[in-house]
Amino acid sequence: MSFKGVVTVIRIPFLILALILGILGAAVAWYESRLFGSPFNPGYAALATFGLLVAHAAVNIFNDYFDARSGLDYKTRRTPFSGGSGAAPEGLLTVSEVLWLGIICLLILIPIAVFFVLKSGWMLLPLLVLAALLIIFYTPVILKMGYPEWSAGLGLGILPVMGAYFVHTGAYSASSFIASMPSFFLVHNLLLLNEFPDAQADVTVGRRTLPIVAGKKKAAYFFSLVTLLVYFWVVWAVIRHYMPVFTLVSLVTLPLAFQVIKGSFRYDERGTFLKAMGQNVLLVLLTQALIAAGYILSGIFLK
Repeated sequence: MSFKGVVTVIRIPFLILALILGILGAAVAWYESRLFGSPFNPGYAALATFGLLVAHAAVNIFNDYFDARSGLDYKTRRTPFSGGSGAAPEGLLTVSEVLWLGIICLLILIPIAVFFVLKSGWMLLPLLVLAALLIIFYTPVILKMGYPEWSAGLGLGILPVMGAYFVHTGAYSASSFIASMPSFFLVHNLLLLNEFPDAQADVTVGRRTLPIVAGKKKAAYFFSLVTLLVYFWVVWAVIRHYMPVFTLVSLVTLPLAFQVIKGSFRYDERGTFLKAMGQNVLLVLLTQALIAAGYILSGIFLK
């Protein structure tokens, strides 16, 4: 098992998303600790974020394992944002080594999960079980269901933010769910746009993603709607006092969102579409980081 192969299959740049999700969940908990005096533990925040990084790596690894085993990775024309890591097709790792690496990630997660369940409460367990099921069944099952994009929004959006919040408070809250919804929309769309270049190859292994089921043009319209929902959600939540006012700083990414929306309809122009995919990654990461910053700023300026 080569070091280069491990780094490749984990797809370290992709893990920035998990880092931001951990920070966002912690930021919501910290803001509420300042507002209501609820618990907040910096050590828990660091450990939960580490767990999210390992869990995201596991998602990437298992996706590569199932795609290599099905032969999809040998048919897909990879881009910097889609088509797998290429670790197995390029001979950096064997398919069995990819599987074992994924299992190792799950084994690392077990003691972290047990610790938080014991420290923060048993109600965390259903969230962790659901997250584990999404990791394991995403590629072999969910991607063949006709609308798999929801699972990315749930597994790498709602669940991480609410879990990162729960470890401090020992409870779920409407506020943490509302804070997690922009992540749901953004990560849902991260997967959706990245599916466009893979559609032709995905059909050969029975995948039923939205660009396949609905067609790319309709998928682009749906992508556009969900992108705009991010900003409507933040504005609505601030007006209703469900999110602090400083989270409106996330609206500065709206011009970038319009560029990505425009690019999503250029799916037949590879160069232009690859640029849109790159801009979408920036949109996803920056918007969530700004929402987290909004919670932190709001906490700082509380009297």
